[in-house]
Amino acid sequence: MPDSFKMTNLPFSLLDEKEQDLLRSSLDIGYYQKGEYIMTAGEEPEGVFVIFKGKVGESEVQEEGSDTPEHVFVHYTNEDYFGGWSAIRGKAIHNFIAEEETICHILPTKILLDLMSTNGLFADYFQQNLSAKTEIVQQHGKEQDMAEFMLAKVSDGLVREPLVILEGTSIREATLLMREKKADCILVKRGNRYGMVTGTDLLDAVVVNELAMDTDLAEIASYRLITVKPDDYLFNALIIMTQQHIERVVVMKDGEMSGIVELTDVLSYFSSHSHVIGLRIERAQTVEDLKEAEKGLDDLIKALVSQGVKTRFVMDLLAAMNGRIIAKLFNIMIPSDMQPHVCLLVMGSEGRGEQIMKTDQDNAIIHRDGLVWPEMNETLNRFSQTLIEFGFPPCPGNIMVSNPDWVKSLGGWTQMLGDWADRCDGDSQMNLAIAVDAKPVAGNPAIFKASRNWFMRHLRNNDVFFSHFAKASLEFDTPLTFFGNLKDKGQLDIKKGGIFPIVHGIRTIALEHRIKVTNTFERIEALTELGQLKEKHGREIAEALSLFISLRLRQQVKRMESSETGHDQTPNIIDLQSLDKLERELLRDALHIVKGFKKHLELRYHLGG
Repeated sequence: MPDSFKMTNLPFSLLDEKEQDLLRSSLDIGYYQKGEYIMTAGEEPEGVFVIFKGKVGESEVQEEGSDTPEHVFVHYTNEDYFGGWSAIRGKAIHNFIAEEETICHILPTKILLDLMSTNGLFADYFQQNLSAKTEIVQQHGKEQDMAEFMLAKVSDGLVREPLVILEGTSIREATLLMREKKADCILVKRGNRYGMVTGTDLLDAVVVNELAMDTDLAEIASYRLITVKPDDYLFNALIIMTQQHIERVVVMKDGEMSGIVELTDVLSYFSSHSHVIGLRIERAQTVEDLKEAEKGLDDLIKALVSQGVKTRFVMDLLAAMNGRIIAKLFNIMIPSDMQPHVCLLVMGSEGRGEQIMKTDQDNAIIHRDGLVWPEMNETLNRFSQTLIEFGFPPCPGNIMVSNPDWVKSLGGWTQMLGDWADRCDGDSQMNLAIAVDAKPVAGNPAIFKASRNWFMRHLRNNDVFFSHFAKASLEFDTPLTFFGNLKDKGQLDIKKGGIFPIVHGIRTIALEHRIKVTNTFERIEALTELGQLKEKHGREIAEALSLFISLRLRQQVKRMESSETGHDQTPNIIDLQSLDKLERELLRDALHIVKGFKKHLELRYHLGG
């Protein structure tokens, strides 16, 4: 039966051929009847058990004399393994009971330890933390080929050698050169700077601005170039082009220009159709056009998830796409003469750029003091209703621009934030948490920046506020047992148990240090650079949050596909029974990181007692 043992499963796939031969030759077989104890807490285990057929429950040890049945907090089925920690420690820490007739392969403890001593990755998998396990999975998981494909670097053969001319070249000479080289853009070198001129720029210069053909091309070049580095992810280049509405980026290495990456080259590398959606959004002239353009977003999300694209990249791309949809709708529906005097904010998860599947609207308007716009309420009501028709559900708390409480003048907005900060009640703290994640997406962003800068000055050195604000991070229990394992209730609210404590805790520290970015991952990076988080701690928190979001997203997609309406009614629920052994291990490790982070917040903000 050793031939029936699957070496393709982690962590056994980490072994080389010689080590795998040793493992096969050392395997034993165990047969267990329903109800039989395979491993008993306190005893020395035989080794690691890998289920060939059957089902095993892991339960905590009951107190002596207790009449309550043993609480099974995790199940193992075909191809799952259990007992690794017990084998390494030399003593079983829980009871493992066959819940049906079960056959297991048994890897003896001595062979396990020998393999761990000769194979560092194999040892890391059993012994290391969440970051190490996640890295191993990314490098050796089932979707390795797709992950490597999607995580290609800019330097992976896609950098074009640019057409470069010197300052003093005329429009006529440049046009003839571009025609000869079949190029649609050209770089002009002026001193140590490079400027870009596209075919459209040439057309505008000659036809619209009526410049002479002997005009120096350097005079019409754009010198504010959007750049990437050769070792940046190609997927990031696609996100930048989507956000900036451009078709090419300049590649810079050590301060020197080394080439250009074209949108068409990037698109040939990816199977998703995000560029098509983006172009249709930009070309939309009516609400109906825009609604038709955004229809493919859900399919795009499913495609990216199924192809193994990192959740962080999916979030960035979809945040950019959703932001463009909302901004475009705003530009279509809001009178052009009013747009310079108002600023549309998205808040909550959308403001942080962490919303993937469409969830409740959280938006607001700040307008110039003294603005006269009689049709404002009616127009904003239509705007909210149209967003609902686009698939952005109404906010249960009515935090939308259709609610006058979330439409304020600059003075009214800052007064409202100040009042919330000075009060310590739950509603004020919740509203403030939503508002401080605000991001301007349309209208005049200077209005928002003025309010944000005022609020950060208002909070300076306010230790009492930050202590009260941080307390919400501890509101929900971490779903771990006394012995540090997952509480098995069949389902787990991952937002309460894992996501919210990290997001709100990081939000609090970032606000205290006047960090302006709103994305939680970017806040973690900024806090690490400031020395407010140790690098290892920050990396682990980011890994944990990424895992929570990834698990939630995969289950959201699965429920959407099986739902008659195409919507997920329980977006934050994780079905623990649908997770495999590896996912349960990673989830448990990530929740331990949350538990440690909450302890850090307790000490930092004196919340114990």
